[in-house]
Amino acid sequence: MLSRILQLLTAVLLTGFISSSHAAKGVSFDDPWENVNRSVFGFNDWIDTHALKPVAKGYDTITPKPVQQLVSNFFSNLGEIRNAANSLLQLKAGDTLAAIGRFGINSTIGMLGLLDVASPLGIEKRYQDFGLTLARWDVPSGPFVVVPLLGPRTVRSGVGIIPDSLVSPKQVVEPESDRLFVHGLDIVNTRAALLSSEELIVGDRYSFIRDAYLQRRNYIITGELPDDDF
Repeated sequence: MLSRILQLLTAVLLTGFISSSHAAKGVSFDDPWENVNRSVFGFNDWIDTHALKPVAKGYDTITPKPVQQLVSNFFSNLGEIRNAANSLLQLKAGDTLAAIGRFGINSTIGMLGLLDVASPLGIEKRYQDFGLTLARWDVPSGPFVVVPLLGPRTVRSGVGIIPDSLVSPKQVVEPESDRLFVHGLDIVNTRAALLSSEELIVGDRYSFIRDAYLQRRNYIITGELPDDDF
């Protein structure tokens, strides 16, 4: 049965799927739930200020930058499985093969993904997630929403969190205590990498982060740059 599935997958990949001329549906910049979103944003910001950020600062202080980069590479490599799965669902042969190739090369030659060997070889990372897959198939983005603990999303990208988590290798780590440690390390390492970017935030934090998220998300989907800076 497995060999049959692999044969069918190979056949689809080799035929190049279908024409990639189909344009994905961009994001909506509407924020009809702003009052509620601001309340959730305030809650998330309080958690970050009093818990996550202090831990990230401590981690950043005691962990050398090269080690942090190794950790980032490791989790980025795990994300190639999500990239491959969603590229396949979007019928993007090149992106699917690139993600599979990156995962294979970096997991072996790159010492379980600690080193990014694939990029110098010309196999660049092509980020994908289920929200982008839904956009590819014309599912509307829905309005902007701030999810407790998870931060800014559109309704479409928020729904995408669930299937993406199902294909994450982090979900199969056992025992549960080790799985929680892996998730925690990923979060703290990511937050530490963002410490130096906070000075870029100007004006109202909520509006700045909302606009930055939506503009970046829209660019990933459509390739269109924003009309003006935020």
